Amino acid sequence: MKSSIPYTTICSAAVLLACGRAGFGMDRPVKVTFEGKAAEHRWSLKELDAQLPSDWSDYSYLVLEIRTSSPQRFSLWLHTINGKRRLMLQPFGQNVWLRASIPLQYFKGRDQKGMDMASASNRRTNSFWMSVWGPFGDLKNVEAMSVAMDHPLNKPTLEIRSVALSKEDAGSEFIENDKLPVLDEFGQWAHADWPRKIKSRAQLQKELADEEKSFGAGDFGYCKYGGYAATRAAATGFFRVAQIDGRWWFVDPDGHLFLSTGANSMGGARSGRGAPRGAAPVSASSAAPDRTVARMEAWGLTTIGNWSSLRPPENQRKAYVVTFSGPRTQTSFLGMQDVYSDEFAASADAAAGQQCAARKDDPWLLGYFIGNEPPWPGRESEVVDLFLKGPDTATQRKLKEFLAQGDTPDRRRQFVYTMFERYLTLVNQAIRKYDPNHLNLGIRFGGTPPEPILRLAKTFDVCSINVYEYEPTRQMKRVYEVTGRPIVIGEFHLGVPANGLGAGLVQAANQLERGKGYRYYMEQAAALPCFVGAHWFCWRDEPVLGRMDGENYNIGFVDVTDRPYPELVDAAKVTHKRLHDVHSGKTPPLAERPQASEAGTPGSPWSN
Repeated sequence: MKSSIPYTTICSAAVLLACGRAGFGMDRPVKVTFEGKAAEHRWSLKELDAQLPSDWSDYSYLVLEIRTSSPQRFSLWLHTINGKRRLMLQPFGQNVWLRASIPLQYFKGRDQKGMDMASASNRRTNSFWMSVWGPFGDLKNVEAMSVAMDHPLNKPTLEIRSVALSKEDAGSEFIENDKLPVLDEFGQWAHADWPRKIKSRAQLQKELADEEKSFGAGDFGYCKYGGYAATRAAATGFFRVAQIDGRWWFVDPDGHLFLSTGANSMGGARSGRGAPRGAAPVSASSAAPDRTVARMEAWGLTTIGNWSSLRPPENQRKAYVVTFSGPRTQTSFLGMQDVYSDEFAASADAAAGQQCAARKDDPWLLGYFIGNEPPWPGRESEVVDLFLKGPDTATQRKLKEFLAQGDTPDRRRQFVYTMFERYLTLVNQAIRKYDPNHLNLGIRFGGTPPEPILRLAKTFDVCSINVYEYEPTRQMKRVYEVTGRPIVIGEFHLGVPANGLGAGLVQAANQLERGKGYRYYMEQAAALPCFVGAHWFCWRDEPVLGRMDGENYNIGFVDVTDRPYPELVDAAKVTHKRLHDVHSGKTPPLAERPQASEAGTPGSPWSN
């Protein structure tokens, strides 16, 4: 190995040699800059390391040592004679060398773990995380490797100083000891600076105190439940949905028209589904319920969204949603339970009794989501194989009987769709048995669910979809055409790759454009007759070192120190004041799309 390669690389090579390593070091490190709308840099294997083989079948890990100037995600492509393979890589932080020990299995195909789309597709390590999206295939004839980035922001750079193959996991870690720990005491990325960065406890306390001085109920025309006080429909004492003059609305318990605006994961000191890792940030009474409720009132948010721990005092209550924790059976695959077993029916009844009976008389409950982003659509044949190869179950016996009459891809899909229909029927019946008063908000579908699945959503009071796009109208129109049900967006967001955090699933060029993106998305959706609400994911930025599946996105209304992003807040307040008139057809929606990577518009666009 050449003496110009850093000492940490030499140490890493020694570890890899013991693990069954191929490749002994690059001739020289490479550094690339991503520019333009889309950028890709490609190298043949020989350019990277003359000793790398083309057949990677006997290896389990691709081990890279990399450093990035930006936390923006990028695609890692492997080019083979038989086609291209891809992983999406998201480094934690920026400006620090890290080792990425990448399982080659994720270039060949997904594994079969996970209950929803995120847990089925995202995989974390200690220094980066990855999204397993494909395309997939074998690695017998690898010719080249490339890295690509869409909408690169501020000319990010990527350096690679080591490429190797290993039969064992070499460990994914930050490898500059003088830069550890990588987080500061506030949970911020230590090795970058930005204007809003908190430098002291006194600064944090002062900024939060200054914000609290500005609190006050906004002028949104809301009644106590968050409905529009000047409107009137029949009151039932609970939330319901109604179609009025061709447009759908929630109707609050007092009979006022209501649109549901809110955020997921409100209240906890950290956001997201599952526990993050890394240092716990210093808190200045972080996530105090009274502060969060005051923000809701000042910003025009009407609903405490999904996965929220916020419990306001009795005199400050807000409408809220609940995700029904569905029945679990001993055997389940990709979120699909053993639905034909007696265990499933009994579990559905018990779960509903435990979760719904105590809530049935609560007027503040908007309704129940009954599931989140099933990961199996498009993978029905895998589900069938998993049940066939698994233990003896009622579902397996019924499946074998069904396939004895013919085993084709169409019949496999048909069986899984029928399983899903049974799941919905039993869950819906159990919830209605213990709580006849509240709305069934349906499965929070992700991606593009097939039409036969959507047809089953006609049984819901409201159809819920999670749409991560700059605007959701195409998806909403498709779902409404099939189901005829009003639609609530369960999740959407935009983020900026900066300050150690990734951009999220939809990127904005800066915080001003992120605010514009909120307005554009929300108002375009509200202009459709089927719209009844949309919930932002999520309330607080995700931890810099990732939650349980790795996600570390700048997607909060507030950052990891509990301070709001003023550009997003100002935008939301303007849109929430307009939302009734946009949905009524009296006011056109904002028509200006946010920018993904170019410079944002100077000044504030929120005065219109």
